[in-house]
Amino acid sequence: MNTPHTSQATPRLSINRWTCRSTPIQDFLEATAAHDLEAVGLWRQDVEEVGLDALRRRVDDAGLRVSSLCRGGFLTAADETARAASLDDNRRAIDEAAALGAPTLVMVVGGITPEDKDIVAARARVAESIATLAPYAEQAGVTLSLEPMHPMFAADRAVLSTLDQALDIAESTGSDAVGVIVDTYHVWWDPALEASIARAGESGRLFSYQVCDWNLPLAANPLFSRGYMGDGFIDFPSITRMVKAAGYTGDIEVEIFHEDVWATPAHEAIGIVKDRYEELVLPEV
Repeated sequence: MNTPHTSQATPRLSINRWTCRSTPIQDFLEATAAHDLEAVGLWRQDVEEVGLDALRRRVDDAGLRVSSLCRGGFLTAADETARAASLDDNRRAIDEAAALGAPTLVMVVGGITPEDKDIVAARARVAESIATLAPYAEQAGVTLSLEPMHPMFAADRAVLSTLDQALDIAESTGSDAVGVIVDTYHVWWDPALEASIARAGESGRLFSYQVCDWNLPLAANPLFSRGYMGDGFIDFPSITRMVKAAGYTGDIEVEIFHEDVWATPAHEAIGIVKDRYEELVLPEV
């Protein structure tokens, strides 16, 4: 159903579904719409839970659109059977993104295994698989956003740790449908960040911008240390100026993974996100 808006619109702000992970999907969509936002980032788990057509109807009925779908990827398997299965799953993910109207599919490319520690070979398999998927994405009208992740996730989640590594693969495909996502949690530390973001902009491959903070102490699962902007150590005005200078004009998606945020009612959490965004990000866009 359409939810009446109760607050002032905030330009370009999108809320990623996992920011309110513990909130039922319908309640999340209604809380987002009640804050007069335009977009949400969704996950494939939402598709599994609700069904693809039903989820699209719920988003439409809330007056929202989808800024991204997470996630595709996990393309590092050396076994041919596993590789073929991964490619098939990624084609389904591309189809789901297209059906939801999401312009881009976030690609978490995968890590290595204890049995196969050759990270260089794993990156080569990522490049080969992305090149295989690119024509399918082009046909579907969906872009593939390679997500470099902090080096501490190289073993299990992403053998791409820098924007330059991701851009090397994107450019090697020769496809305009392959680019990168700038996620502050994963790239804020990179001394080449400004030049890499500029490179992404110059090549037309900067497809998404996600923000959240780097909080200490790290959680037992470091992935769950993504906090509200302003609670940690990331310089959001500086990075946002880099992204703006690179020509990015799309949605700015807040993606937080934190137990305390998940324990907060969605309407309250989204309100905090809006306040922090308006203070630390919006003045620079």
